[in-house]
Amino acid sequence: MKSITINGSTRESVGKKATKALRNAGLVPCVIYGGDKPVHFQAEEKAFKNLIYTSDAMTVVIDLGKDGQFATIAQDMQWHPVKEQLLHADFYQIFDDKPVTMEVPVMLEGSARGVLNGGVLRRNNRRLKVKALPANLPDYIKIDISDMKIGNKRYVRDLRVPEFEIMHPDSVVVVMIKTSRTAIVDEEEEEEVEAGDVPSTQTDDVAAVKED
Repeated sequence: MKSITINGSTRESVGKKATKALRNAGLVPCVIYGGDKPVHFQAEEKAFKNLIYTSDAMTVVIDLGKDGQFATIAQDMQWHPVKEQLLHADFYQIFDDKPVTMEVPVMLEGSARGVLNGGVLRRNNRRLKVKALPANLPDYIKIDISDMKIGNKRYVRDLRVPEFEIMHPDSVVVVMIKTSRTAIVDEEEEEEVEAGDVPSTQTDDVAAVKED
């Protein structure tokens, strides 16, 4: 998984007055949880740019100089209700031998046959929560949709691999091809119907789409 580094420094004062002074100086008050005790630090707001303005999943190394480095993942970020100002950031410390849970994006690959035939691609889940050792955390979960016809779905159960655990039920639909008024019949699909060779799972999927 990709990683970025945020440079900061520890802070002793954590009261409201000290926090307000930090923000006025263009600094963001932050906390690292998950270790022996919380670590309070501050960093320049611009240091978060590569973490905020991306859809990628990534780990974050917090470099506090003489006070050490901490491998983390971002947990929560608080924003000003009006201004585009980051008010506070929480991080969770990760360890090589302990599984961690985080959300990763779903990446689609290929052009679906069903879409080429006029169907509509519907992405039910653009991100999925996974659990794994830090070394096994994926940058993304890839789904090849090239062979998907109108009515087909990809479920969480289709995406499971040994390296990481997807923290969603098997029955959750991640992506599907819905029918539309402009959809046309796939010639190969029509031949399968006539021959009576359509897999039962595909038949169920088509019925499910019609019910939607």
